Amino acid sequence: KGKVPFVVFIHGGGWIGNDKYADMGYMPNTITAMLNNGMAVASIDYRFATQAVFPAILQDCNKAVSFLYDNAGKYSLDKNNIALMGFSAGGHLASLMGTSQNNKVSNFYFPGTYQPLQYKAVVDFYGPVDLVLLPGNEDEKSPEAILIGAAPLLRPDLAKAASPITYIDKNDPPFLIYHGEKDNTVSNKQSKLFSAWLTYYGVENELTIVKDAPHFGTMYDVEEIRNKVIIFLTQHLKEKGN
Repeated sequence: KGKVPFVVFIHGGGWIGNDKYADMGYMPNTITAMLNNGMAVASIDYRFATQAVFPAILQDCNKAVSFLYDNAGKYSLDKNNIALMGFSAGGHLASLMGTSQNNKVSNFYFPGTYQPLQYKAVVDFYGPVDLVLLPGNEDEKSPEAILIGAAPLLRPDLAKAASPITYIDKNDPPFLIYHGEKDNTVSNKQSKLFSAWLTYYGVENELTIVKDAPHFGTMYDVEEIRNKVIIFLTQHLKEKGN
């Protein structure tokens, strides 16, 4: 009834795979809880880095949000109450959207699609935030190299432009960050670094290292995490009504 706040759900897959259903598959209880607490969920797709080099992938994500913003009335969405939730590469994209939105980086948007919105919150599940620190930083065939079109250590300028930590400032939205203790794909040092930088700039954030958890899976859909995610989102997404 009325306009409802909504969460834009961004899937992972190393920027080169999966689809908008992928991470939803192991987070059913969390998604159900979001719906039961009066939020809408919009899961989006994007072109893979194998199809178009960065920032095309981010342009697609921002265009998806722009579509939802423009069609908020049709879907009974509150366009003034938007949060982001991303997983792995999707966590990277959600974090990048959250930190860069107020920087108005022109090439992150298709011409004429920038919207003056303010994300109210970002939930980042094990997303990389500094591409230079990823293990494939010298491998031109690594996912991070495919993303930016070059090995990050050989083109630190491109890596910097695609890294969420580059755009952090005191006006960024609050972040809730989760990372697995035993993540062998993206080191949890990425999230520790992210949290440290957010704290340095005075951005509200909370990092949880999930004991024994791998890179993804049902260990992130447990009650303790789910409850904290719901509290975080409901705290920052204030339902406005009509």
